[in-house]
Formats: sequence, C-alpha cells, structure tokens
Amino acid sequence: MKVIDFNEEEIQIKRDIEKARANAKEIEDLSDFESKKSKDLDDVEEITKKSIAKEVISVIINVLICFAVVFLITHFVGQRTVVSGKSMEDTLSNGDNLIVDKISYRIHDPERFDVIVFPYKEEEDTYYIKRIIGLPGETVYIDGSGNIYINGEILEENYGTETILNAGNASTEIILKNDEYFVLGDNRNNSTDSRMIGCIKHDDIVGKAWLRVYPFNSFGLVDNIE
Repeated sequence: MKVIDFNEEEIQIKRDIEKARANAKEIEDLSDFESKKSKDLDDVEEITKKSIAKEVISVIINVLICFAVVFLITHFVGQRTVVSGKSMEDTLSNGDNLIVDKISYRIHDPERFDVIVFPYKEEEDTYYIKRIIGLPGETVYIDGSGNIYINGEILEENYGTETILNAGNASTEIILKNDEYFVLGDNRNNSTDSRMIGCIKHDDIVGKAWLRVYPFNSFGLVDNIE
C-alpha cells in the first residue's frame, strides 16, 4: 500500500504557484519596462521635434527681422546706389557702390559741396549724383574763363580741377529760388548737371552720398574723399 504525504505535495504545489507568480511578475515588470522605455523614446522624439520646430521658427523670425530692418533702412534711412559714368571723377568712379543717407536732410538743409543723389526724371529708378555748388537764394554765374561766381564773388573750391569749357545755362546769372540748388559734376567737362538740366528742388533730393562700400580698397566716407 502506497502512502502519499499530502503536506509535502501541498508544499510543492505552493512552491510551483509562487514560482509561477514570480515569473508572471517578471514578465509584467519587463512589460512595464518596455512600455516605459517606449514612452521615454516617444518623449525624446517629441522633444526633438519640438526643438527642431523651435529652431526653424527662430530662423524664420530672424530672417523676417533682417528683411524688416533692410526695408526700413533702404526706405527711410539709407539706400544703396551704384555710380554709373565718369561725371564725378576723380572723387567717385564708375561702379562705385555707395550708401545714400536719406535722413540727414530731414533734420538740416543740404550744405555747399555736399554730394547728393536725385532722380533722373526721364528714366525710372535712375539717379544723378552731383555736388552742390549754389544754395537757395544765391546767384550763380560762370564766366567765359570757367570761373564760378556766387553772389558776384569767385567760388574757392578744389573739386573741379578742369577749366569749365561750357557754362551752359549759367553763362547768364541764375537766381536760385528758396528751395533750389545748383549742382555740378566734379568732372566738369563730362557732366550733365544744372548747366543743362536746371536747378534741383529740395524735395527732389533723395539724400546725401554718405559711404563708399565698394570697391573694398576704397571703403570710406564720401565727405573724406579728396
């Protein structure tokens, strides 16, 4: 007759149950770990996407700010222009890139010998660049020897080195109105200026030639160019 020890069998069953529970717990813990790991990876991916999005938005905002600054400068403060021709030699040369100061003349009036920019009325987006010789209210005259007179006195200046051969309109006295300026190119015998096109009104002046930015070896303020 075989005798079964029920206590021993119960103990074994309990052990098996505990082992099964332990295995189940390990599986559950592993599942939780994988789930957490997956969530962490998703969080990292989401953070990365947000970071990239922020960078892109930041770049776009900076570009827009740059465009806004350039727009404000070119429309209200300064304007880039390129010298075309030889009428301002030897001060300025063909191809020189200049920044035109558009704000100074809103604060004060143009002065004698300022180099100014004003539109060429016969062609859109084309401008003259000349030097102011006569101021509002003055009388300008150029004699047969090429001397420039302001209110009856010879003008002392060293910008136009050549003797003026063609006095043009200034061969007789020109009385400037209270908003008019008489301008000449420094290359006096190769310039279309007030001798041919008449006086320039204050409101037509775009601004003062301020800075030469190109060529780089000639970088500097236009006022300092001799």
